[in-house]
Amino acid sequence: MIRAIALDDEPPALRVLTHFCSQLNTIDLQKTFLRPDEALSHLHEVPTDLLFLDINMPSVSGIEFHKAIPEQMLVIFTTAYAEYAVEGFTLNAVDYLLKPFTFERFQQAVQKAITQHKFRQTTDPAKEAYLYIRADYTLHKIALSDILFIEGLDDYLKIHIHQVNRPIVARMTMKTMLQKLGEADEGSERFIRVHRSYIVAFSRIETVRNRMITLAGEEIPVGMSYEAEFFKRFQG
Repeated sequence: MIRAIALDDEPPALRVLTHFCSQLNTIDLQKTFLRPDEALSHLHEVPTDLLFLDINMPSVSGIEFHKAIPEQMLVIFTTAYAEYAVEGFTLNAVDYLLKPFTFERFQQAVQKAITQHKFRQTTDPAKEAYLYIRADYTLHKIALSDILFIEGLDDYLKIHIHQVNRPIVARMTMKTMLQKLGEADEGSERFIRVHRSYIVAFSRIETVRNRMITLAGEEIPVGMSYEAEFFKRFQG
């Protein structure tokens, strides 16, 4: 099932999308938004596959909003103005729905999204996996193979990267980061949480002594509640 959200400045339009999505068992419309800032915050915190995006909004255009979201996000544009269609398709949108659209037309757009989503999951499994993180008003594309470890500090995370002097600092929880890593790597166990404040790249571990990991010149403790699972994998 595809996880989706919708952003539109008109409540009636969101009600239509909610109603149409409820009639399909292939899409889970998790939330709807009237405000772009709230939608963007959600996209950074919660794994999402598909965005229904209105182009013509008063505070920010859908075209501008599209530039701020992760590159891999599937987008279906919605608008009452046909002149935006060409611009929408130049952004590699899945489809363009001209309001008012029928349920049948909506189904066609969703089916295109499902097809693209399946294609991405089944093609080129050896291709490098990336994590998309927004920090300091910038969207960072980080290769998973370059991540050394992730350090949690209250509501923020420090992402330590190979051959990069300064970590990327992002506002995110450890739980959300683990979800993002799993999504980016299609369920791989490349990373493991070893402490309430640390996630490490398993292949980057150099030594383990007692309950202390050495990794890239840093010493990282193994928390008692994570000890059994860690040593089970490490010794295996």
